[in-house]
Amino acid sequence: MKIATIGTGSIVDAILSAINELEDVKVTAMYSRKRETAQELAGKYGVSTIYTDLESLLSDQNVDLVYIASPNSMHYEQAYQALQHGKHVVCEKPFTSTLQEAETLIALAKEKNLLLFEAISNIHLPNIKIIEEQLPKLGAIKLIQCNYSQYSRKYNDLLAGQTPNVFNPEFSGGALMDINIYNLHLVMSLFGSPNTVSYTANQHANGIDTSGVVVLKYPEFIAECVGAKDTNGMNFVLIQGEKGYLQVVGGANGCREIKLQIGKEPSEEYSAQNKANWLYYEWEVFRDIYLAKNYKRCYELLQHSRSVMNVLAEARKNAGIIFAADADK
Repeated sequence: MKIATIGTGSIVDAILSAINELEDVKVTAMYSRKRETAQELAGKYGVSTIYTDLESLLSDQNVDLVYIASPNSMHYEQAYQALQHGKHVVCEKPFTSTLQEAETLIALAKEKNLLLFEAISNIHLPNIKIIEEQLPKLGAIKLIQCNYSQYSRKYNDLLAGQTPNVFNPEFSGGALMDINIYNLHLVMSLFGSPNTVSYTANQHANGIDTSGVVVLKYPEFIAECVGAKDTNGMNFVLIQGEKGYLQVVGGANGCREIKLQIGKEPSEEYSAQNKANWLYYEWEVFRDIYLAKNYKRCYELLQHSRSVMNVLAEARKNAGIIFAADADK
């Protein structure tokens, strides 16, 4: 599987490090608007070709799959172009800015018989399987609490009067799309789509959410998802049932350790993850699906991503958060 990357941020560095550990995967090209921006990263990982023209990269016959890690608002257009050029695509989270964009990409991928993935790492972690296996021990689920809060250095820029991409409605930024999305993916991968969605957010003067609380109402339980880029917090997931509770230590992003408490029995601890770079696991999944040409599994994952995009759209609407991309739909 020969990969080209779009973007040169820290997430691309981490992804390239993970890919380096995988067999049958090679990064053959990188795209950046300025060559010098990509040179250090390309040199670090031995990537031979740097493009400053996107059309040239998408026309490269030595590229099977394009990994997109550009600002959120650019995901749709770049993924659309890559699919039109017959390339498989892995698009960084959030998948797109709007539900309609997601549906258009999914339809195009199926029409062209191409693989399309959202790069949301936590749903592919081995510890997710442990959670699934332990859930029945909890009895009837009643409450879920998630907190993923991480003070952003870009928040200081926002307070200073600047508008970094991650806090810009023009670039589809905000805490919901950037950080609370991990909570939503985890909860929905375990329990599916909720009946109702509400979002109460702390919003900057430009309308973007810097932190907030999403409440997902299911028939038998309530899930509360907190995401913040303006404060730090104690990151965790807590799933409470009538017979006990399950804690995801460190929160939904890395799912580093699982603790199970049933009644007054001794607590149990689990972890099936031995990779320091947990991004390895999602790329192992993408590689295996690619090599097996397992379109059925790919499209199951796409349906999940579509469902999460639908919840994100409902949450934004509920909080009155409007992106520039909304005007085009």
